[in-house]
Amino acid sequence: MTRRLLLEKALELFEAKGYFATTIDDIAAAAGTTRTTFYMHFASKAQLMQDLVAELDEIFTSADDPPLRQVVRSGDRRLIRAFIETKADQWPVTRSYVLVANQAAAVEPDIAAIKEQWYEATIAEMQHGLDDAGRFEPATRRIRCSLAFGQLEYLSVRWMLRGWTVVDRETALEVLADSWCHLLSDDAAGS
Repeated sequence: MTRRLLLEKALELFEAKGYFATTIDDIAAAAGTTRTTFYMHFASKAQLMQDLVAELDEIFTSADDPPLRQVVRSGDRRLIRAFIETKADQWPVTRSYVLVANQAAAVEPDIAAIKEQWYEATIAEMQHGLDDAGRFEPATRRIRCSLAFGQLEYLSVRWMLRGWTVVDRETALEVLADSWCHLLSDDAAGS
């Protein structure tokens, strides 16, 4: 229970004060405990952040039904659109985690490496979907997947920073689905 409380309070503080400005003492005090207790659960602030990133990954992947590889393999616009919508539905829950992970990655090499590994693994899953389907020249598959994932990542972070202020959600998700279909499906029109 103390470990969970430390994680929750750390996430709140990281979001409010920033990752860099939040100290272990701040986290311990917010959880109603001490620095010594903090170290009983985490070796460092970076290790606590790694646990938060693991939680984020679990949140993101737990809702993937069907899995991303299968969605890409299918090339089916309905599945692609549904996958993108599921991700957008997760943004309110994952917002704090993502913004804090981005801050931490700027100062913690281990967090930056985990984030990069997560990106690479996601892009690889997408590429496996194209490989399974035999779509497009093999030399273009990775870049297609990198571009598609990059668009989703960009839109998510922009939403997390600004909300749907410039374009409405449905329009944004429709255009993103069209782009994914262009990059990942035989049907460039996405229909």
